[in-house]
Amino acid sequence: MRLDIGLIGATKIAERAILAPASNRDDAAVRAVAASDVARARDFAVRNGIERVHDDYESLIRDPDVTVVYISLHNSAHHEWAVRSASHGKHVIVEKPLCLTTSEYAEISDAAEANGVQVAEAIPTAGHPWQAAVRQMIDAEEFGPLRRIHTRIQFLTPAEGTYRTRPELGGGIFFDCASYWLQAAQSTAGLAGATGTGASAFDGPNGTDTTFHATLRWDDGREATLDCSVGGKHVAEVEFFFESASVRLRNLLRPTMAALPLNLSVKGARTEIRSFPPIGYYEAQLDRLFTREDSPGERIALLAGIHATARGALVR
Repeated sequence: MRLDIGLIGATKIAERAILAPASNRDDAAVRAVAASDVARARDFAVRNGIERVHDDYESLIRDPDVTVVYISLHNSAHHEWAVRSASHGKHVIVEKPLCLTTSEYAEISDAAEANGVQVAEAIPTAGHPWQAAVRQMIDAEEFGPLRRIHTRIQFLTPAEGTYRTRPELGGGIFFDCASYWLQAAQSTAGLAGATGTGASAFDGPNGTDTTFHATLRWDDGREATLDCSVGGKHVAEVEFFFESASVRLRNLLRPTMAALPLNLSVKGARTEIRSFPPIGYYEAQLDRLFTREDSPGERIALLAGIHATARGALVR
């Protein structure tokens, strides 16, 4: 499938996730860009060698030379422009999270099906070989049954005035981190039958969540927890606790910076390291976005429900 891409959003993540990997491929090219500020879009286009700048998003999704639209706007705008793009017959790549509610997801799915296009959620960690390796450990009960998964993510404090500090735009640490957590749980343990709850004081700027604790529970007693926050040094790790061993992956997001190796640290009757060769998340992501089987609906239902339980607990 050839990717003739139009960018909705003149953003740093578009440069890293789309422009850089597309520049190394014969079957992908960025044809156009649009941003909320046309001058900013023009500067972005000059800097990145993009020939066409559209005055607005609607003009871009009507561009006949664009077959794929990549959306990297604030989280609350993902749904609207995914639906509009799909309705114009474009395949769509949306930065995580794909959307924020189950009704939004249903509208995106309906638009894609009605127009014979695909919509992909860009989660760069998805599809890395470490996930298949852990899934094999679970399925084979190599260390006995899986009991618990714990994920910890901490980012730097976001700059004031960005969407990350504005709840009406889908800001907050949970929406920033949950896709990594849910996708990892889905690809290793599976999300079928899982229910979720969340807790946060929502005491950050403008009432955003700067700390968030979330839990998934299965009927068989397994749990998957997420602790995420802003402030302090960067942390991104996930640990799987089995009956007779723990398996830990540190530096979960490191390959977003470059093609770098990852290691699973196994601690049980003996300690061992299972290593994976260098892979750049974004290069691999562009390879598999429209070929990998995915079930974003499961993730969005849990993401929305967990956030709602945290909000509900706050007002009771």
